[in-house]
Formats: sequence, C-alpha cells, structure tokens
Amino acid sequence: MEPTAESVVRDLLDSLAAGEVDHAVELLDADVVWRNTYLPTMRGPEVAKRLREMVARGIDFEVRWHHVAEGADGVVLTDRTDVLTYGWWSSEFWCRGTFEVRDGKVAVWDDAFSWFDVIGSGLTGIGRSVLGRLS
Repeated sequence: MEPTAESVVRDLLDSLAAGEVDHAVELLDADVVWRNTYLPTMRGPEVAKRLREMVARGIDFEVRWHHVAEGADGVVLTDRTDVLTYGWWSSEFWCRGTFEVRDGKVAVWDDAFSWFDVIGSGLTGIGRSVLGRLS
C-alpha cells in the first residue's frame, strides 16, 4: 500500500527529529523546492546538503505536531512547533508548513514562521542557560 501524503510529511520531519537525515533525504523528490520565510529558496541536491550540514554541525531538530490536514491533491498543511537546539542554546517557534507530495516524495516544502518568534525564543534560551549556569 502506498503511503499517504500526510504519512510522508510526518515521516520526513520525524526522521529529521530522530537524526535520521539519510532516511529523510530519501523522502525528498530529486527536484524538491524548499522555501523558508525570508531565506533563499533551495532546490534539488542543495536541500539534502543543507540538511546533512545541520546534523554535521550538531544542530538538533524537534517537531511538536499540533494540526495536520491532507487534501486530495497531495497537499499537506501542518501547524507545528519547531525546536532548534545547538549545544546549550535553543529556539522554539510556531511554524506553518505547506508540503506538496508527488509519487510518495516531497516535491515542495514551504515553511512560514515569524522571525520575531525565532529570535525572541533564541534570546530567551540564552537567558535560561546563563541563569542556569549561575545557580
């Protein structure tokens, strides 16, 4: 049985959260397009390269699912909290994702989030770690 578009998207992000970047990359179309708010659009092999670089640099990713909806056309909408961690620093922020799944692979990955939330959460993370070290 072929996986649903929703299960492909969940598998992609859950694999990244588990550090299984090679499996996540297998779920991407060869010509995938990855867009993030106000960042340059990445395409094809560049996406796999960036995901592998994140893991190699020690950047951890966590996903907290809130809502997921799948349309009949292979489009999956996600409402989630993403958490990025690097050593003692972390930032958690709301993220809205739109994914287009074709033939069991993610062809378009478009994430939207507030940079204000990302930076604010990152500054809060710095404050928590400094206070934790002082106590």
